[in-house]
Amino acid sequence: MKTENVQVEELIKACKSLTPKERGVFLAELLKLKQFREDLVDLAIIEQRRGEKSRPFREYLAERS
Repeated sequence: MKTENVQVEELIKACKSLTPKERGVFLAELLKLKQFREDLVDLAIIEQRRGEKSRPFREYLAERS
């Protein structure tokens, strides 16, 4: 297993062991950092829209013209 995968697994394990209050503090700190906030928002939107139908990008562009 790659080192980065082990590190990620350890981080996830540590996060799961936090109390709800500690988890809230941890997430609040992540959200204070612009880079992480943008990534988290993007991931939330992707997850929210996962079941939506998609269409080819060229079709979208043709419709805009």
